[in-house]
Amino acid sequence: MAQDPRPLQKIVIVGGGSAGWMTAAALSDAMGQSCDITLVESEAIGTVGVGEATIPPIRNFNQRIGIDEATFVKETAGSYKLGIQFVDWARLGHSYFHPFGQYGAEFDKVPFYHYWMRESLAGRIEGPIDDFSMCWAMAKAGKFAHPQADRRKIQSTFDYAYHFDAGLYAAFLRRLSEARGVTRIEGRVTDVAQRAEDGFIESVTLDNGEVVGGELFIDCSGFRGLLIEGTLEAGYENWQRWLPCDRAVAVPCAKQEDITPYTRSTAKSAGWQWRIPLQHRTGNGYVHCSEYISEDEATSVLMGSLDGEPQADPRTLRFVTGCRRKFWDKNCIAIGLSAGFMEPLESTSLHLIQYGILRLIALLPDSVMSPLLAQEYNRQTADEYERIRDFLILHYKATTRDDAELWRYCSAMEIPNSLQYKMDHFREYGMLVSDERELFANPSWIAVYLGQNIVPNRAPAITEMRKAVKVEERFGMIAKAMRSAVEEMPTHADFIARHCPSPLAI
Repeated sequence: MAQDPRPLQKIVIVGGGSAGWMTAAALSDAMGQSCDITLVESEAIGTVGVGEATIPPIRNFNQRIGIDEATFVKETAGSYKLGIQFVDWARLGHSYFHPFGQYGAEFDKVPFYHYWMRESLAGRIEGPIDDFSMCWAMAKAGKFAHPQADRRKIQSTFDYAYHFDAGLYAAFLRRLSEARGVTRIEGRVTDVAQRAEDGFIESVTLDNGEVVGGELFIDCSGFRGLLIEGTLEAGYENWQRWLPCDRAVAVPCAKQEDITPYTRSTAKSAGWQWRIPLQHRTGNGYVHCSEYISEDEATSVLMGSLDGEPQADPRTLRFVTGCRRKFWDKNCIAIGLSAGFMEPLESTSLHLIQYGILRLIALLPDSVMSPLLAQEYNRQTADEYERIRDFLILHYKATTRDDAELWRYCSAMEIPNSLQYKMDHFREYGMLVSDERELFANPSWIAVYLGQNIVPNRAPAITEMRKAVKVEERFGMIAKAMRSAVEEMPTHADFIARHCPSPLAI
């Protein structure tokens, strides 16, 4: 190993797709021309390419690497996303909305949702908490506009993300990265050379005989984990006992005139179905457990529930939900599907790529490659995967469905202590226990708890000590402000047509 620290001179990214080109774009932006960045990919291998729904942090990533929003949405045939509608999860015939934003508006020292729970438990308010979500008010009306910065206005209480074509996004980032000096090499990796003294990766050999050497290797090779697992055998944590779905069949269909500004997740007998509206098509998929349904049956269920003509043959993805025991091993860092797979229930795939990249930039090694950096990277990344894991498990555990084997299994299964602790607190007295590191903040937990009928025994005690607060009056004002704001907004389709229409949609 080098004794005198110096900046890295050569980084090799193995694999393209969203993970590879997001990494290339971010590293080339952060490093400028001071480091040689090479990306190796094979068009013959292809990519998963179904990560079409996102969560709000993607906006920060795009802004960080200098991407203009309107250009991005246009180039990726994208649409806007205000949250996720969950259908039939708690019970058949029931739905709720997970919004990207807060509920109501704060008007007192006590949070809005505390008052809402107090009033709901006392029977003084009817209807779901969704009624006080600006995101849901916009979504069900088919409206969209950017949030306002003025915190005094109800239009400041929501956030948004995107739906977009993952293949177009990767191509867009490739053009951006190559313009910044990233070198792309076409080829399939056939051999990996390691240093004899410590097992660090020295180079990869391609099917045409070309040898590509480097100091730091980023494994974006997908489920295979060509470097992190195939070479370094980092190991894998299997979480199927909590998240039993292990297949997804996906197919695009013709778009509908109404491009809804939200994702829909509909629970089925052996899993759930996604619906993601883009400008030029609608993405669909059935995530399911192979123990309870065959691939042919799952395909038949999906094809029979499309709301447009299919535009391709359905294809099946096989996966095991979990993550690597080491994300950074020696001089190799796994990003994307090579690092782990969290089923797409809450659209976290691109987020995990994004934060894997930003964490790498924050902990970027020099030529010494200190193992302390890898240790910290692995600690932070493992914690993030586990926190997201628990939020996903909550959707399956919190169900009263008993009409199918999958749901009976999920409602009865033991869950991680970390999730049980959170659920116990909420059930007992309506409090949310989390910290600032949570990807999904309090409104997200409230959405799933209440949406799936986890109702607290009582409201937080502080609400009973503030009897003088005119809660009913404030609730009325908030509801009126929401209705007025939504009425003034353009439709989602009109907003896209005005600011970012895709040529593919014509």
